[in-house]
Amino acid sequence: MDSGPEGPCSELVAQERSGHTAVVVENRLYVWGGYMSVGEEEVFLPNYEMWVYDLERGIWDVFNMTGELPPPMSGTCGCSLDGDMYIFGGCDYSGQTNQIYCVSLTDSKYTWKKIIYKSGRAPSPRDKLSCWVYNGRLIYFGGYGHKLLADVDCRNRSFIIDEASWLTDIYWGWNNEVHMFDPMNASWRQPETHVRLLVFRAAPRLLELPMPAAYLDVEATSAEVESWKPGGATFTAWTWNHGRGQKCMYVTERVPVSASPEGRSWHTLTAVSDSSLFLFGGLRLDCKPMSDGWLLDVETKKWREVDHNFKNKPRLWHTACPCKDSDVIVFGGSCDYILRVDTGHCNDTLIFQMQPHPLFRICKDFIAKNVRKHKVLRSQLTLLPPSLLTAVQSRMYFYRPSNKQTN
Repeated sequence: MDSGPEGPCSELVAQERSGHTAVVVENRLYVWGGYMSVGEEEVFLPNYEMWVYDLERGIWDVFNMTGELPPPMSGTCGCSLDGDMYIFGGCDYSGQTNQIYCVSLTDSKYTWKKIIYKSGRAPSPRDKLSCWVYNGRLIYFGGYGHKLLADVDCRNRSFIIDEASWLTDIYWGWNNEVHMFDPMNASWRQPETHVRLLVFRAAPRLLELPMPAAYLDVEATSAEVESWKPGGATFTAWTWNHGRGQKCMYVTERVPVSASPEGRSWHTLTAVSDSSLFLFGGLRLDCKPMSDGWLLDVETKKWREVDHNFKNKPRLWHTACPCKDSDVIVFGGSCDYILRVDTGHCNDTLIFQMQPHPLFRICKDFIAKNVRKHKVLRSQLTLLPPSLLTAVQSRMYFYRPSNKQTN
């Protein structure tokens, strides 16, 4: 596998951060929230800023947001549906939340709306959860948070109590639940699941492939990293069943038939084709941040370690989003074990090329990358058809020299 270039930026770039949320819509990366370190303090990034990275031109911009602003948070779960970004949960200065917000990414207004659900029961407050989109619904799993003692059912292990942390009748712990939100009628529902409940904790990674299933790669929360046992990453398939009037989930463990990546947390798992998942980074069993990349073929159940140019850029609690031509863009995260040394937050973009690009893109990128260095190529640029000339000129921004300046 060839790695794409490390995306250059204009003079303005997003501040370093971890625990943020990011989505790609119409070839733009949208980044919101997260936190950074200022001295010895952890500071949330402004809740009124939406950072937008143009993947074609390699340029950052920032937009002020209005409306019903969510509080500054980290660990919120974000996804996109029909051009809108939805965020749920997260941790603010008051603790975990279970509120859900929505903002359109295509109308250029960036107006937040707090969604008040009309039916069902919202999940308990939590952060560091995962989500995916299927059939117009938002499905959430896991996370760390708190519940009242009356809401904890120890028999079904839907909530794993953190015995080191509780207050009177409030218990903290890890959720082992699936919740579904339908934006069309603003309703919550907890679908029936058929599975031997696995002891999942915080910071799982869930995603959807173009089929009625989602895939999960998870280990325990890194707060318990010292208690992990050696072993490979757990890999689980979730199938959504609509048959015979039933609406339930069947969860089955997929056992790889090849060598597997080391167990980890705070990694990312990204769909790059109908049957391939890309695993990057995370925190290893010995608390070391990782920079390895792996591809999993979900049909053959085989892992394959892939080569890339970012082995010197370990990341954890970053974001990774699929984009055009099966590329994956990684932004932010930390290069240190953030529970011990919280100073290694990053703000660079790493673009992974997961498969050969189309011939048109190869030609366009070659011209844009080399036109400044070759006089003949530069003199013939105006001979291109107008539409192609516009595309090349736009792409030239991506390869131009630039000095980074954090806002």
